[in-house]
Amino acid sequence: MSYALSGPSDYGGLTRLIGDSAAVRQQLDALTQQAATGRIAESYAGLGSSGAAASLDLRPLIAHQATWQGNIDAATGRMTVAQTAMTQIQQVASNLYAQLNNLNGLSADAVNSVAASARDALRQVAGLLNTKDGSVYVFAGQDTANPPVPNSDQILTSGFYTQISTAVSGLGATAGPVAAATLATASSNAAGTSPFSTALSQPASSIPLATVETGEGQRTPVGLAASANAFTASTGSSTTGSYMRDVLRALATIGSLSSSQLGAGGFQDLVQDTRTSLSGAISAMAADVGVLGNAQSRLATTKTQLSDTSTALTSQVSSAEDVDMAATLSRITLTQTQLQASYQLIANISSLSLVKFLSS
Repeated sequence: MSYALSGPSDYGGLTRLIGDSAAVRQQLDALTQQAATGRIAESYAGLGSSGAAASLDLRPLIAHQATWQGNIDAATGRMTVAQTAMTQIQQVASNLYAQLNNLNGLSADAVNSVAASARDALRQVAGLLNTKDGSVYVFAGQDTANPPVPNSDQILTSGFYTQISTAVSGLGATAGPVAAATLATASSNAAGTSPFSTALSQPASSIPLATVETGEGQRTPVGLAASANAFTASTGSSTTGSYMRDVLRALATIGSLSSSQLGAGGFQDLVQDTRTSLSGAISAMAADVGVLGNAQSRLATTKTQLSDTSTALTSQVSSAEDVDMAATLSRITLTQTQLQASYQLIANISSLSLVKFLSS
């Protein structure tokens, strides 16, 4: 297009040309900004109606996906810590179970040795029940900020241990009364008797497990409760219904024996009752650990699905918010050429002198 100023009215054409050049300049500035940020616009208004709608709809979903994935990471870590502690407790219980065979020989040294070992194991298990993952007690149910076994290092002076020890000291011709007394103590939720925190000194049905949100309306149990089974029922003729209570009862019972009781008629029966209870506790504990492991595997699968969904949603948001960099750089080159041409045209027209204009 060429311009020639033949009269004052043609100055309007120059004005339009300058205005067009300014519009091209603004377009170049916008393209340069897009190239620098990689984004179509810095506000929803600049995305257009469809782009803004997609961004507004999808970004909250992506945030939820990220939250759920973070929850799963935290839950998986907590489960791993709980499983490690459970494995250690299982090993402690299994070791005691094996040592109880040594009492069959009616050796005074064996009784004293196994009893001392049981007391050490009781302190160890009480401490393991206070295992933490960061600031979270993994065996505390929902009361994750407080230790499941308060003053675990003083378990041997607790009401739980002293009451069981008192019952064992009265062992006579039969084991029945002692076994019943230790079972009652281990089952008790009474303050001063239960070794557990107030939150865990409740009926099993009143102790909910900690859960995390892993999807829309989906919550997954994580961690365990020290005083109650999570997934597996404890069975047998000598059980509190809680494998952990049964383990603590067994350790406290054997830890309270002394060589002077070898002659008591109920000695072997009490040892056998303890072995039977401990065997059931070990089996139920292993089953709960297995279920916890399966839950952890399902969480890993869920996280993969969430990650795939998040990737798809992010791609959709990117289509609405992000520029096609190659196309944008190409448009910048074309716009720069257009702008230079407009500047040149303005310069050529502006070079007409007032004399030339008057003489025309």
